[in-house]
Amino acid sequence: MSDTKIKIDSLYKIFGNKPKEALEHVKQGVGKDELLEKYNHVLGLSDINIDIEDKSIQVIMGLSGSGKSTLIRHINRLIEPTAGNVLVDGSDVLQYDESTLRDFRRTRTAMVFQRFALMPHMTILKNVSLGLELQGKKEDEILNSAMKWIEKVGLNGYEDRYPQHLSGGMQQRVGLARALTNDTDILLMDEAFSALDPLIRKDMQDILLNLQAELHKTVVFITHDLDEALKIGDRIAILKDGIMDQEGLPVDILLSPKTEYVSNFVEDVNRSRVLKAKHIMEKANGSDLSKGMPVDENDFIESFIDRVVAEKPELIVVQDSDKKNIGSLTSKRLSEVLKK
Repeated sequence: MSDTKIKIDSLYKIFGNKPKEALEHVKQGVGKDELLEKYNHVLGLSDINIDIEDKSIQVIMGLSGSGKSTLIRHINRLIEPTAGNVLVDGSDVLQYDESTLRDFRRTRTAMVFQRFALMPHMTILKNVSLGLELQGKKEDEILNSAMKWIEKVGLNGYEDRYPQHLSGGMQQRVGLARALTNDTDILLMDEAFSALDPLIRKDMQDILLNLQAELHKTVVFITHDLDEALKIGDRIAILKDGIMDQEGLPVDILLSPKTEYVSNFVEDVNRSRVLKAKHIMEKANGSDLSKGMPVDENDFIESFIDRVVAEKPELIVVQDSDKKNIGSLTSKRLSEVLKK
């Protein structure tokens, strides 16, 4: 099992003039609506506990007002909590002095915003280079790194253009390249793709997944879109009114919802498009998997279901990127998952 990279422990955030007093009401069971009506305070987060694994994509999702953006801003301390702890590699971010916090934000975390947050008077190259310039890196190092990531996100040839000359999707690629150029181990993405058209959004999701397969960052990704969450998340936390309703693997969220709220969220999801072979396989455990129809662990069911129907294999063998057999599933298991 992966190590915990970010540990959020008993985190509360209450907005208002006397948050500490309001906190006591929340701990006694007062909910969001009552807290606002009776005590004129807004409940942002209530007793959030989550361990975010190293080198994974942790999705935080929920509707508007659920607290998801408030939560991600606690990780780099853009928001101060009312109570609780935020630990990164075992170190409490809330105990950092101003200098340590500034260094943490510059070198350990990078953020990608929904509205791009690009500097309109700077070229694409300058926008992507900004973080390294703030770190005081040498000019040739800055140029080489910036051009590397501009090319990685498919913007080679646009480095001398300005943001207003680019489409929304291209601007968000600049934002992603800027974050990656900083070479931080934590990437915070707050509704990063929400403002994009559906096709461009899908392209950005694919770019993120491809980069993650190569870079293995710890990514915290905020979204209100369940399909997006299921597609990219290694784990998903669903928030409602500042409270964590359920957290777990995508397959658990989809197939075993614990609350009515989560059930309503997942009922209309096309499972073949969001579940991968690795989500529903049985682990090898020494069984003979030499015969069977091979699929990659990261293949979505949709991508191989037609082959299963045509070939009618006795066994579907799941392989990792090195073509090693790591698990299997039967046609019966596949049918059960899709019918639930």
